[in-house]
Amino acid sequence: MALLLRFVLLCGVADFTRSLSITTPDQMIEKAKGETAYLPCKFTLSPDDQGPLDIEWLLSPPDNQKVDQVIILYSGDKIYDDYYQDLKGRVHFTSSDLKAGDASINVTNLQLSDIGTYQCKVKKAPGVANKKIQLTVLVKPSGTRCYIDGSEEIGSDFKLKCEPKEGSLPLQYEWQKMSDPQKLPTSWLAEMTSSVINVKNASTEYSGTYSCTVRNRVGSDQCLLSLDVIPPSNRAGTIAGAIIGTLCALLVIGFIIFCCLKKRREEKYEKEVHHDIREDVPPPKSRTSTARSYIGSNHSSLGSMSPSNMEGYSKAQYNQVPSEDFERAPQSPTLPPAKLKYAYKTDSATVV
Repeated sequence: MALLLRFVLLCGVADFTRSLSITTPDQMIEKAKGETAYLPCKFTLSPDDQGPLDIEWLLSPPDNQKVDQVIILYSGDKIYDDYYQDLKGRVHFTSSDLKAGDASINVTNLQLSDIGTYQCKVKKAPGVANKKIQLTVLVKPSGTRCYIDGSEEIGSDFKLKCEPKEGSLPLQYEWQKMSDPQKLPTSWLAEMTSSVINVKNASTEYSGTYSCTVRNRVGSDQCLLSLDVIPPSNRAGTIAGAIIGTLCALLVIGFIIFCCLKKRREEKYEKEVHHDIREDVPPPKSRTSTARSYIGSNHSSLGSMSPSNMEGYSKAQYNQVPSEDFERAPQSPTLPPAKLKYAYKTDSATVV
């Protein structure tokens, strides 16, 4: 009876070993963002597996609320790789002959959204097998910047800082002095593996070039820093010079504004005076024409006068011409009045 039972168990084990199986063990893979992840899935078939071969890869996102997504499928001797939009065009089988027992895939240009558990399922009736691979996508340190926070003066306190722009945690830091590493202060040794070095009571011996290397599990980055400890500057003189310079600049600006306003005011005044002139007022008559018209009117009056009042008119009328109305013309020498002869008849003779 015991021999019969042993025979049955051996037959069962033999049948089990001949069934479909995936030889790749479960594993965890870490890759950097932008790289390609190789996810292995190799399998063996038994003579009893006579059904059609189906291969299916599924992604289980870290968020348990999301359902598993089919990312690539082989069925009926055809490949379907457009099931999952986020991985469309970035997931491919590595083997051109999947029936040979290699269902491995490559995921290219890795993104943080690709993090999750990938499951390989192989079916060939009656055999079925599956394996899981945990994929983690990390970001390499990059864009690392080294700088000094504080004043680089003798006796002052400041900080040396090393900051990467991006990089997945955990990050490791390592400071080194490129020039004269022997003169590195012993008080700094405890901080040479941190992102910040606190400098106390700085001296000229601290001057030099320093490097900071940032690392994580997928890459590293480095930056350089030049430290030059100098004597304290004359802060009072610097402040006074800055104040004087500012005042001078304000005076110059004020003078320019004043000149511009003055020029604008003068232009405005000239325009107002020009527009006030009345163009419809006739020009004043000249004094010469006024005097001539006055004398002409007097001569016309003279012709109508009788000989009896001629002498009185010649003495008085010309003295009445106003001197303010015309400029007196040069006069010829005054001639004695002519004696007028009158003829009349008497009874005996003609008298002149």
